[in-house]
Amino acid sequence: MLFPPQEFNKIKEDLVIYECALKMVKIRIDVLLDEFRNFHINNPIEHIKTRLKTPESIVEKLHRQNLPITAESARKNLTDIVGIRCICSYARDVFFVAKVLKNQPDMKVRSEKDYVTNPKKSGYRSFHLILDVPIYLSNRIEILPVEIQIRTQAMDFWASLEHKVRYKYKDQMPEHLVLELIDCAEKIAELDDRMFLIQDIVDLAY
Repeated sequence: MLFPPQEFNKIKEDLVIYECALKMVKIRIDVLLDEFRNFHINNPIEHIKTRLKTPESIVEKLHRQNLPITAESARKNLTDIVGIRCICSYARDVFFVAKVLKNQPDMKVRSEKDYVTNPKKSGYRSFHLILDVPIYLSNRIEILPVEIQIRTQAMDFWASLEHKVRYKYKDQMPEHLVLELIDCAEKIAELDDRMFLIQDIVDLAY
């Protein structure tokens, strides 16, 4: 499914500005990475991943949600056109990184969901932030949402595997796989905590 012809150019123009929002937030995180690497003993961010939805994926999501297939509808209803994922060393770093990003003075928190403290029933763990980001153009300021997911490497591996399994079975996973994934999620959370305790002991030894 494609955008109606009259909407195609509109969404292409919008995506240029959304890409600016992606670049802006990525630069902020890169600055934090440079700070931690050069001035702190530990770096809470291992690496980041970025994603900008394609017109096709935007149309698919609007269609799936029974929303109008227009650029205006995408702007109004979709908050994940821009996605950034911060992969942290330890679970406790997730909250530190979230706090730092929320304290950026020109970015406003639209919503936040803490699936680390309160995991989904599936076992999914991650901290989700949607920040409203100002983009300064020559004749106006655009405020666009950027979705940021913050999780540990173990949480990210689990989420990737769960997504593959769910896609394989078209959201109809056998019960034994559902239970196995939930059990793995619990063990990963325990492992994250134990790894942090080891790091804490090492830090205190110096």
